[in-house]
Amino acid sequence: MKKVVLLVLLSISLSCDDGDLTIETIDFDDASIMFCESSTTIDSDLFFKLNSTESLILKLQSGILKNEVSEDTIVSSVPSQSQITYRTFSGTVSKDYFCDDIPPLDPVVLQELEAEGGSVKIFTTQSETDTTVFEHNIRLSAISLVNEKGERLTDLRINNFGTITTQE
Repeated sequence: MKKVVLLVLLSISLSCDDGDLTIETIDFDDASIMFCESSTTIDSDLFFKLNSTESLILKLQSGILKNEVSEDTIVSSVPSQSQITYRTFSGTVSKDYFCDDIPPLDPVVLQELEAEGGSVKIFTTQSETDTTVFEHNIRLSAISLVNEKGERLTDLRINNFGTITTQE
């Protein structure tokens, strides 16, 4: 009887198929937050991080940045208010790809994943050395990316997007 149970368990485990789902490690911890302007303002809304052939793009909802200290964390839901996009490219991507009026033809976008859930959390403090400067710490929470096959990739390690500063 033990042999039959073992044979059934072995055949079940060998017949399972996890499909074509590829779990990727999305790691931008060492990448700096970038933007196209020479300095950020409260009107800035496009930020991105680059990691060789990958990018993580954050489009903030309009008016969410303010030159005032936060009493509480400001929350913007994804994708209804702010958008997060993860892209992979055919080669090394640079800031020019996002900031040129006409993006370069190369590298080519190989894959684009849109976040379909989660939130952007912003906490603003005033600089200790200059009272006209405000520091906005941007964190991502429970971001859920979905690929073209509808497969959901939730990577909770994408937490600290970075800190930007604005000035009155």
